[in-house]
Amino acid sequence: MAMVSQVPFQLTGRYAERNKWENVNGPGDSRVTGQQIVEDEGLVGTLTDKVALITGVSSGMGPAIVRAMASTGATVFVTARNLEKAKEALGSLLDTRRVHLLYMDQTELATVRACAAEVRKQSGGKLNIMINNAAVMDTPQEKTKDGFELQFGTNHLSHFLLFYLLKDLLLASSTPSFHSRVVNVSSSGHRYSPVDLGNLGFEKGGYTGWGAYGQSKTANIYMANQIERLYGSQGLHGYSLSPGSFFSPNLQKYCQDEVEAAKDNERMMKYFVNYEQACATSIYGALSKDLEGRGGLYLEGASVAGPVPADSDIIEYGYSTWAFDREKEEKLWEVSKKMVGVE
Repeated sequence: MAMVSQVPFQLTGRYAERNKWENVNGPGDSRVTGQQIVEDEGLVGTLTDKVALITGVSSGMGPAIVRAMASTGATVFVTARNLEKAKEALGSLLDTRRVHLLYMDQTELATVRACAAEVRKQSGGKLNIMINNAAVMDTPQEKTKDGFELQFGTNHLSHFLLFYLLKDLLLASSTPSFHSRVVNVSSSGHRYSPVDLGNLGFEKGGYTGWGAYGQSKTANIYMANQIERLYGSQGLHGYSLSPGSFFSPNLQKYCQDEVEAAKDNERMMKYFVNYEQACATSIYGALSKDLEGRGGLYLEGASVAGPVPADSDIIEYGYSTWAFDREKEEKLWEVSKKMVGVE
């Protein structure tokens, strides 16, 4: 029997219909893949003059994002902490001379700076697309090498610094027909927690793995919204997104109980996608002509999402009540600059 959601549908766009609850049926169903979006956009082999940067490519949906992006003909710089693992995951993509693997440990900001310098050098000063994909999830309470709460530091601050060090390239590379884009991979998990500007590192207590994850994923949204506010009129746009749910042993290593529980939940299993489908919303944000010239959007299901209906569960489509908050976005931007030591 088809499972139909009892709440308003929150997605709009050419792929929205495929995400309706009466149409979803688990990994490999009719929901679009990243490669299908590249083909639908007519972009196979056409972006040979463009440069993209993708973080977190050694596991999960990262390699699928790279495969789809590389099929456009663009030059693609990709980052990983474990280079051998990334080489294995990317395989023959690294033989194409279009995909360039760089080292970056996002728990150590010195490596972010070194990676940004390498992108600047090897790209010839050009960068059109940045997809901030790397993340950790539901970790024990730990700190990065720079002393920041691990999930906030890895998921938000490292990407903030990477963007900040390369924003001049993104601005300079933007053209009237192809505006530059920054795509932040957030999560429906942003609905676990807003950003607490007075307790970013949980120095005042209250740490939970999911709460810290939620805060970091809300921070991803805030960063994208503020990019749009500051630079949208200059041809640089920011997007945030939820890729949906998928099985990723590396990302989910601290929440295996929840993963096992999901396997016994019919609604959850219908919502889950495979890696090729999970990467679709990142590719949509990076390439879709439907979004050209307009950012500050939260994307889901390779569609534009609206606010999540009240009393919905964590996998219902849409963004939380706190996902768009100009005052907090502006404050987090300034706090983040101080934390990573820019300006």
